[in-house]
Amino acid sequence: MADVELVKKMLREVLTGNMSGPGVTLSRLQSEYKNLTGEQIPHKQMGHENLDTLLHSMPSVVRIERTRSGEVVCFASRSGETAHVAKLVARQRTSRKTGRPQMVNCQMRVKPAAPLVLNGRVCVGSDCVCVYVCSECVWLELKTVPSSPPCPLFPPSIHPSLFPPSVLIQHWHQSCSSLSLSLSPSFLLSFAPTPPPHPTSPTPLSSGKPKPHHSPKDYNPSVGGNYNTQQVQGRLREVLNKYSNGFWVSKLPQLYRELYKQDLPSEALKDLENWTHICTVEKPCSSNPNELLLYPTKDPLPLTPPSSSPSPPASPSSLSPDLKQKLGELLVKYSNGLWAHALPKLYLDTYKVKLPEHVLDNLSLLSDFCTVDYPMPDNPKRAILYKRSTEDENCNRRESAEERRAREEVGRRLSTQAVPPLLIPREEYPSVLVVEATNTNGVILRYIGEGYSQAQETLEDQMREFYCGQNNSSCTPLTSPTSGQLAAVRAEEEEEILRAQVTEVTADKVKVYYVDHGFSEVISKAKLFELHERFYKLPFQATKCKLAGELDLIKLFESMASGKILLAEILERAQTPLVVLYDTSQDDDVNINAACVKALQDKTLASPLQVNSAYMNVAVRSVCSDGTIYCQLPSRGLAKLTEILEKTEAYFHSQVTSEFLVSRPFCGKSCLARYKGKWSRVEITNLHGSRVLDILFIDLGVQASVEVFELREVPPPFLRDLIKIPPQAVKCCLADLAVSGVGSWTPDAVQWLRDAVLNSTDCSMKIAKLDETKRSVVHVYLYTDKNFHDPVRSLNRQMAASDLFKHRGDVFLSSHSSNGTKPQLRRAHSGSGPRPTGGTSTPPGTPPPPSPTPPFKLPPLLDLPPAGHNMDIYVSVACHPGHFVLQPWRDMYKLVVLMGEMILYYNKTEEKPLKVEKNQIYAAKVENNWHRVLVKGVLTNSLVSVYELDYGKHELVSGTQLRPLIQEFRQLPFQGITAQLAGVKQRQWSEEASIVFRNHVEKKPLVAQLEAVQEAHHPWDRKLTVFLVDTSQEERDIWVHDIMAEFADELT
Repeated sequence: MADVELVKKMLREVLTGNMSGPGVTLSRLQSEYKNLTGEQIPHKQMGHENLDTLLHSMPSVVRIERTRSGEVVCFASRSGETAHVAKLVARQRTSRKTGRPQMVNCQMRVKPAAPLVLNGRVCVGSDCVCVYVCSECVWLELKTVPSSPPCPLFPPSIHPSLFPPSVLIQHWHQSCSSLSLSLSPSFLLSFAPTPPPHPTSPTPLSSGKPKPHHSPKDYNPSVGGNYNTQQVQGRLREVLNKYSNGFWVSKLPQLYRELYKQDLPSEALKDLENWTHICTVEKPCSSNPNELLLYPTKDPLPLTPPSSSPSPPASPSSLSPDLKQKLGELLVKYSNGLWAHALPKLYLDTYKVKLPEHVLDNLSLLSDFCTVDYPMPDNPKRAILYKRSTEDENCNRRESAEERRAREEVGRRLSTQAVPPLLIPREEYPSVLVVEATNTNGVILRYIGEGYSQAQETLEDQMREFYCGQNNSSCTPLTSPTSGQLAAVRAEEEEEILRAQVTEVTADKVKVYYVDHGFSEVISKAKLFELHERFYKLPFQATKCKLAGELDLIKLFESMASGKILLAEILERAQTPLVVLYDTSQDDDVNINAACVKALQDKTLASPLQVNSAYMNVAVRSVCSDGTIYCQLPSRGLAKLTEILEKTEAYFHSQVTSEFLVSRPFCGKSCLARYKGKWSRVEITNLHGSRVLDILFIDLGVQASVEVFELREVPPPFLRDLIKIPPQAVKCCLADLAVSGVGSWTPDAVQWLRDAVLNSTDCSMKIAKLDETKRSVVHVYLYTDKNFHDPVRSLNRQMAASDLFKHRGDVFLSSHSSNGTKPQLRRAHSGSGPRPTGGTSTPPGTPPPPSPTPPFKLPPLLDLPPAGHNMDIYVSVACHPGHFVLQPWRDMYKLVVLMGEMILYYNKTEEKPLKVEKNQIYAAKVENNWHRVLVKGVLTNSLVSVYELDYGKHELVSGTQLRPLIQEFRQLPFQGITAQLAGVKQRQWSEEASIVFRNHVEKKPLVAQLEAVQEAHHPWDRKLTVFLVDTSQEERDIWVHDIMAEFADELT
């Protein structure tokens, strides 16, 4: 039986953070509970058939309500035990500022150093508008700058001298929003005047809800020395192409840092005047002799590197139009970037010709149609290419524009009133109610939650009061409805008033479409009323989406999803979003898209399995470290699969196109990948970021990690035939072996079995038992010949009689075979929530001395800003104000790239047995990711206690999941830094205080103001004292120490 009090406590923690909000849906309660505890809510172990009855039995913990849409929402009960906690949690938006006044110096707020300073210039035609700022006023002065390029802020026919300064400032601010392709946000903000800070309140850190930006003082620029001249010149070309109207040289380091996440070598600034083939440096008329303007050169000259650098080999200075077009097609397929080293093979596979060698030698040739990023500064050959687009890259803004145009077009037919467009929720997995599905490209659904279904309920309450109240004289019947007109409709069954659009008009009836509920109905004209203008403000709630997948499976989809509340993974945020739907109402998450496809499988093509039946010509494809084996049996389905894959191979050889590249991967997607040189069917089981993913060869039982460019879509001529064939890999285990559980299979036993069967072409087997549970394991006797009538000759008996299962201490076996794990709902986010441990191992031996000398050089220390300065951070772990772990925001993308490289390296490399030692650094596989870890202890039950050096989490993993950390993965500083909150007295924090603190900071991007650094011998022992500031609100910033200080005051 589960611990009832512990379950109640965990449920209370999940619900407490939402006491002042809209509550927690039933499906989200399961996922949040699992994130907190690593387990599902154990309702069956507690004697309840379903979760709903369990929650009803806990009125002191949870209060359950049901909305009109049928959604079950859970709230924390307002008991005396939790009321004061709810009050404090609700105070996150209203807490007053206490303590000493805080002044924040960050890039989003530029504070002049003197009462009157030159804050910036905006060049207009041949003139330069100088913006002067003091504490009380702003004015502009016109100065002449010879040969300046035209300014994008004013049309050429309008001269700024025609307007007073106030008009110029207003026009300038209005124009800044259209300059995203010409000027960087930080460059524009550097002109903005900053009002003096209030003497008793902190200055806001940012306005709006953008991702954090870094203060220039967060960086430690290099002090010169040797640098890669060709790389810097190529990047400078990209910067000048992007800011073609020129910019101040003093802004170049900041722009360079923002674009490439690296510091511009100081020596490069001195060489700018020599690079006349790339840029032009001009000195304007200014009182400051150090202010220089930088423009792209008008007449490009042949590349002539400085005499101090060796001359590169001669290569073409430009690419042919045909080559540019083909490279552009490849990059369009991979909007999240493509590794440059993958380009030659991808180009050869796609276009059947080799990529010219000089392309990779000089990536700056691609700068006019793609952006080149170097995430690994120590390895310039590892570059990521991104397709450059002139469109606005903000999906929501682009979507809003498209929606607005469509809505305006409809609005001209519907009404003179404008209805705002429905925006896609920002959350990664919004809840949706599936209303109706006529085809897979037009599934009608409604978003569930605050701002959507709850806002609609509020609107309908207001409409009912307006149209059905006592004073309803303002309700005007719609006597002459026209097709396309919006109206208020009295529903047939209930006293509800709904918004609807008239679609068809007859003599006494009208057909209406309920724009918030997604269905149509024929009603009497007497039930129509004019829709008051106050009810036009909420967007129509019924919207359409497209299902990610290849086939029209609408009948199957309707039976599995219609009328249910599901989670939606949004793959493409377009006007009609592309989605994958998940049913999370049961213990196991169900991928609806994948389940519909699997329902088409022809069971007669599966491998025939019968107890006591014998099979010859069996091929063993995989042997896992726990003794599980995957076999292929001769069958009609396997013969048909082999035939179709051979035709697919020939088809790919005959096609010269990029249309088969996989550009939208998602969990559960079926596609093709190469195994030992031949295309095989795979299913995507996990996503690590946007470029690295885990796949399962469903006909082989082999799991692998690959890059997305290695996948191909199934060609349409073979798609339906391949989907009908069930997976041909049969999961088996050896019968009558008295070994089971973690650590039972020794490295010797696994290796012996692999050597015996993986290369054998004459295996046979006899089925002893069929396991019908979720494991679906077939218990077999396995033979390496055809003499399956004699059990003594089976591998089962040979292994049982051997010494293979006697353990050897200190040795762990690596394995990259599949464990048959089911696809997970969510992408693999590093460091996201508690993780189960897996794998097998052998017991370790005696641990080494507590502090051995590290066998290799540690990564460099993480650079920190000086005390009193700010850095943008992400809080990965928050225990209480005295202990949390933060990560610098600026290098997070480098960490994602590093972990992707670790996954590819360690999942493909077979390692030798490893001796694990305490206090040493290793790579460890935690769930589906590889982390850089410090071993804290080696336990006698074959588990190892590790500390994730980049995320600050403590985990227990199997000894089989550890690998040596190679030199390539020791370049990036460890990203996790422990910290404590400044501005509060450190104490023994209560559970309630810890919950409040976690709700405010954990898994959030914040700004940290560094107060002090406690240095240590090892990088993982460093500790910071910081102020934490939440800048996500428009109106003001939230200083977390103020909330915690107030909480402590109330407790005392």
